[in-house]
Amino acid sequence: MRLTLFIGPSEKSAMRLRGLFKEKEGALAKQGVIAPDWNHVRLYAACADADEVSVLRHKRGLDNPLVQQTLTAEFRTLLSRELPEMKGDHVVLAAAQLGSLLSSPAEVSRLHALMSPHFDRIDIVAHVDEQARALAHHYNLAVLEGRRRNLDQELALAGQTDWWQAALALRQENDSYLAQFNDVQCPPFWLDYTALLSTWEDVFGEGRVTLRPLDLDTLCADSGTAELENVLGVRGLGKAETDRIPQPEAAASLTRIRQMNEGLFRYARARQIIIDREFCQQVRMNVRVGGPPIAPGSLHAVSRHFAAANAALVDRFPDLKTALTPDPPENDWQEADPTMGFRATQYLAAFAFGIQKNAIPVASKKAEAAAVQEAAGKFDDLLPGDDTDPTAQDANTRLLNRVKVNHQMVLSTQFRPHNNLGAVNEEELGAAYDPAPPRALPPGSTGNVIVGCMKNEAPYIVEWIAYHRAIGVDNFLIYTNDCSDGTDAVLGRLQEMGVIEHRNNDNWKGNSPQQYALNQALKEPVIRNAEWIIHIDVDEFMNVRTGNGTLDDFFAAVPDATNVAMTWRLFGHNGVTELRDDFVIDQFDTCAPKYCPKPHTVWGFKTMFRNIGAYAKLSCHRPNKLAQPFEDKVKWVNGSGRDMTRDAAHNGWRSSKKNVGYDLLQLNHYALRSAESFLIKRQRGRALHVDRSIGINYWIRMDWSDFRDITIKRNIPRVRAEYERLMQDKVLRAAHEAGFRWHKAKAAELHDMPEFRDLYTQALEIKLNETERVAYALSLDMES
Repeated sequence: MRLTLFIGPSEKSAMRLRGLFKEKEGALAKQGVIAPDWNHVRLYAACADADEVSVLRHKRGLDNPLVQQTLTAEFRTLLSRELPEMKGDHVVLAAAQLGSLLSSPAEVSRLHALMSPHFDRIDIVAHVDEQARALAHHYNLAVLEGRRRNLDQELALAGQTDWWQAALALRQENDSYLAQFNDVQCPPFWLDYTALLSTWEDVFGEGRVTLRPLDLDTLCADSGTAELENVLGVRGLGKAETDRIPQPEAAASLTRIRQMNEGLFRYARARQIIIDREFCQQVRMNVRVGGPPIAPGSLHAVSRHFAAANAALVDRFPDLKTALTPDPPENDWQEADPTMGFRATQYLAAFAFGIQKNAIPVASKKAEAAAVQEAAGKFDDLLPGDDTDPTAQDANTRLLNRVKVNHQMVLSTQFRPHNNLGAVNEEELGAAYDPAPPRALPPGSTGNVIVGCMKNEAPYIVEWIAYHRAIGVDNFLIYTNDCSDGTDAVLGRLQEMGVIEHRNNDNWKGNSPQQYALNQALKEPVIRNAEWIIHIDVDEFMNVRTGNGTLDDFFAAVPDATNVAMTWRLFGHNGVTELRDDFVIDQFDTCAPKYCPKPHTVWGFKTMFRNIGAYAKLSCHRPNKLAQPFEDKVKWVNGSGRDMTRDAAHNGWRSSKKNVGYDLLQLNHYALRSAESFLIKRQRGRALHVDRSIGINYWIRMDWSDFRDITIKRNIPRVRAEYERLMQDKVLRAAHEAGFRWHKAKAAELHDMPEFRDLYTQALEIKLNETERVAYALSLDMES
């Protein structure tokens, strides 16, 4: 297998290439080229020296000293697992941080050691521009990132013999508390393309590194695919969507912002505070002015320094001739006048209140870091495996280190979970909903229909049916396979009563019983004649939080919607250990925070969609295969009624930071119920992924009990009324009670089995807060 690695150093070029990989994914795959969705920032961090913390590592929460060894192990696992399954022989990856941030032979060697066991050939491609132009662009970005020094240091460096080493010699210790990072404050070493070339060729081999001209105007145009065709040796990629080229900041603006950066740094250092990063960005944007950008020709001293070396590079790589031709010389660079009598101290005084409001003491941040280290003991106690087995010990150590790294990342970034999202007060019950009037369906219509799949769910079925009938579901199509607890008896009686339609799915074919059932469901009249189709499981309840809490109320709030992404709210076991014959929606009311972008399971969604024939396939989380005539006719909304069509029309099964919403509707997901229920679920396996076990990893991902949400309990009176009406049928009640007894007996049986007894004990002993749970779940994702 072959690897082509695009190493920047320009992040804009790497971003554009990643966009082209995604846009042309199908055409590339047909020619054997695969662009895996690997995290390029974590790949860079896996190779970087532990103490060389860049601003990027700091922003991503990856400044833990364990990062390098932990992420190296993570990528070894990733490569070993994913590469054998790839349907192609040429992997491509664009990671500008590899070219712009890895400076030592040891760092590049780590990358080689990580990749070389898996690839027969590795090609490195760097896109370069003439150094004065590249420096002007870099300085623009660095100032916007907090740079305090002007370009005098680079101009002084132009008088040195060895730019690469002289630039590195100016570096000092990074200070994450005061946001001082060498990659921002010091000259870019990588402008020495000759040294860049030799550093990488010394490791990857002579002839394995190619320098290509950086032409953003062409790369970001619709003809940008020509560069991919040229480098990768592919053809027929066609035109691409154009991409925006960022315009440089005015030279006067850069002077103002740089002076503000210096003032903010001095203020923070004197008071030993950490000023919020986003507030600093607001300050910078508030002092901007218009005007011409820095002229690269004014940096002709830098161009002269590299002229001879560039001529040699052009001899080797003739395509670089235009890219390495400098702009005509202009007057020597002088920092631009900030205009209008600008004084940074006056602006600092004006922002003083905001600075104090958006600052925390360095001491408190250090205390938080110490608390993160202290949490390691808790994580250590949770590690699975045999302590006497050296292999297990090594695996446990890797897992523990990964948890520590992820915990710091979660605490330090936008992934930190919280409940400050939306307007619903979830801890106040409010008045009970009124019984909904009977729905009158048009002739031939089956109305709002749930299609679901079940296996050994007997104690929970009648409540789930009663609940959804109470909020406006008209019909149910339920598939079952391999049930032994009386589920079929409960559903069979409900079918005899005219409440549902039940189908036996024991003879399923393919990869999963659930997908086979959904394929068959599309042929059923109850689905074909539905107005709205909903695919949810028996542990999921649609919690409508508008009007009288019915589907009609929700539809009235989103009259133009054709598809609704119902985002999960994961509910934990709430301290309930024993299986009880009580309502699930009443027993379990502690849940995940509403804002929780990681791990991926928390913001999964299921879809309710209008039956207009827009999609050809029904899958676990959503309909798929959108028909071309419906491209402009579908409208996806989130649980707050906001349009998310662009994000979800073609693919995706989880919400994101920009489209999550719970205000009008959420999907309460009781994946565990009681601890004993979890044991039974663990024993029976899963409907969708029959080859995966459900162990302590599943419990950690799903047992969220940090916040309280009782909004669904407003439904209990009307659900109780419908439940009792159904249970007046003696046959149904007997089937339900027999199913509950089966589950109680199964729980007792599992308690006597060492494997399940240990699992039960371990689950109940786990005590994690929301950030710790996210860190642990992210770490376990690499294990599964």
